[in-house]
Amino acid sequence: MKAAFSIFLVGMMGAGKSTVGVRLARRLGRAFIDADRELEERLGVSIPTIFELEGEEGFRRRETQLLDELSARDGLVLATGGGAVLSPVNRDMLQSRGRVVYLQASAADLWQRLRRDRHRPLLRTANPRERIHRLTAEREPLYLEVADHIVTTSRQPIEQIVETIVQVLQAQEDAPTHTQP
Repeated sequence: MKAAFSIFLVGMMGAGKSTVGVRLARRLGRAFIDADRELEERLGVSIPTIFELEGEEGFRRRETQLLDELSARDGLVLATGGGAVLSPVNRDMLQSRGRVVYLQASAADLWQRLRRDRHRPLLRTANPRERIHRLTAEREPLYLEVADHIVTTSRQPIEQIVETIVQVLQAQEDAPTHTQP
């Protein structure tokens, strides 16, 4: 598979973007970057700290700046933050600069994966289960809008998810292009 285009993984927190991204990059011989981890490294503080100091709006502004830089690179596998699709600017960047794979998981599966996670600022609420359901419902149309491919991650082994992504990307790459005479 040619390495010219980048692959952008989108989806809810807990959908598997980082875990799948690491293995997908390894399988394809590409560099992998987790946008949230990259932002933490550059700023020297955790995502929850950024939320505390700058609020969600400040975090989203920094996220857009980082996505602008990272999405301009070729041949990368990039795991975006779960809310990266909230910004129309981010959606446009991702769609125009690479292939977007939406890692789809149900709210129930996300709750099972995240119920003990105390690190995520958006789940620091009286009812994190309800928050996951609400965020999933709000963001699903945006993930679908931006996605070139949708891969379900619920109850599938990581290697199967990676193989599915490789197959759909390969099929797209091998598809004949139609030109008008």
